[in-house]
Amino acid sequence: MIMPEQKPTIYVIDDDPSVRDGLDSLLRSVGYDVSSFASPRDFLNHRRSDGPSCLVLDVRMPDASGLDFQDELARTGNPLPIIFLTGHGDVPMSVRAMKAGAVEFLLKPFREQDLLDAIRQALEKDRVRLRQDAATTDLRERFATLTTREREVMALVALGRLNKQIAAELGLSEITVKVHRGQAMRKMQAGSVADLIRMADTLG
Repeated sequence: MIMPEQKPTIYVIDDDPSVRDGLDSLLRSVGYDVSSFASPRDFLNHRRSDGPSCLVLDVRMPDASGLDFQDELARTGNPLPIIFLTGHGDVPMSVRAMKAGAVEFLLKPFREQDLLDAIRQALEKDRVRLRQDAATTDLRERFATLTTREREVMALVALGRLNKQIAAELGLSEITVKVHRGQAMRKMQAGSVADLIRMADTLG
């Protein structure tokens, strides 16, 4: 059963209350949930939505640089597509932001449609990440059902070993290796050895 997607959430971080209020009004008017924060610290203390989301982030704030916060988020391994807003934009700053994965870099005052287009792009990027995360979680759950021996056989299959070579390496008969490989493929729901190898690569 396919679960309905959660309503997208847009996070806004800007030290200017008037900017936060304006963005909140605009984004809610087109159907988004919005959570606004005066600083990156406030945002980090807030529990993020499990659904698709993105961050609209001011580049320059009194207590923090938006670019430095982008780097900090990347290091946490908890990525979030970012759209930067700035009233002081320059080329090196925008290049750094885009190289680090920002979706867009908009100079204030910006066209509302440009922001909405960037948000749609950012949310689609996050949907792709969520689908990939869900698929990897599903693979890990399947992998957890394998016995130790099935995992050993799967790892060697992924390295390109033939049944005869695996049998010699593990001290098993070739028939036993075939049984373990078959069980591993069944539990992992792999349609072919190539599928099993791709799954092993994904799992690392």
